[in-house]
Amino acid sequence: MIFRTDLAIEAKESVTRPFQGITQSEEQHGSCRITRIRVEEPEAARQLNKEIGTYVTLEMPPISDTVDLEDECQELLRKEIAKLLPEEGLVLVAGLGNRQITPDALGPQTTGMVLATRHIKGELARVTGLTGLRGAAVIAPGVLGNTGLETAEFLQGICRQLKPCAIVVIDALAARSLARLGCTVQLSDTGISPGEGVGNRRPRINEETMGVPVVSIGVPTVVDVETLALDLFGGDRLKTEQSGEKLTPRGARMVVTPREIDLLVARAARMLAMGINRALNPSLSVEDLTMLTAQ
Repeated sequence: MIFRTDLAIEAKESVTRPFQGITQSEEQHGSCRITRIRVEEPEAARQLNKEIGTYVTLEMPPISDTVDLEDECQELLRKEIAKLLPEEGLVLVAGLGNRQITPDALGPQTTGMVLATRHIKGELARVTGLTGLRGAAVIAPGVLGNTGLETAEFLQGICRQLKPCAIVVIDALAARSLARLGCTVQLSDTGISPGEGVGNRRPRINEETMGVPVVSIGVPTVVDVETLALDLFGGDRLKTEQSGEKLTPRGARMVVTPREIDLLVARAARMLAMGINRALNPSLSVEDLTMLTAQ
């Protein structure tokens, strides 16, 4: 029985014995806590089942309750995204997931509010007053079952044509703890494996496969039922495994998602999109970006 989490902070919490090759630091900013985990050695990566690299976790009040695009957590998100990106060059923003399945629609909904600027130049930029914008291309590649294309294949083709300086991928994540659903954002420079959180791992999207740095951003929207049961049984794996048939009727793996998932995904997408927009174009105000991305 495999207990899943996409969050590096939860993976580290689940390892009880000490080991080398990992560093962790924490900062508290008002209602928002930032945890930085750096996986530095192959053994540490194996223990956590994570890639070598940096993982930044922002824990904040529930996103579904309110989203103030000028609050401290939003500003911290902007800064953390900017730190992971090259200072100059075209950025490709890709929203992963299936827009028809709400818990998996975070990526497509986010890219729908990210400002695409690659085409705004020359006379168009002058007459619209939008000179000096950083180039950004935006895509929601869909899922293999609808397109017949692996997301990694799709992005590789775009990268060969556009030659971006970096890729930002947004995807819904799986958590181990219910307490982290909808109030956690994870950023990483290690890329992502689409579908990994729900046991449908696809080819990895990272610097090695894409040829450029890949920054992943996600919010946990689901918890695997077996993983949830482990927590409810106080970490007793034997009891959890003995309940296997009840947890996976007819062998079907189940996930749990919040009742207000529609609101959570909509507000999380709005928050992530604004964070990306402000990180790429810090000279524009929240009001300017809201107007430019209004649908």
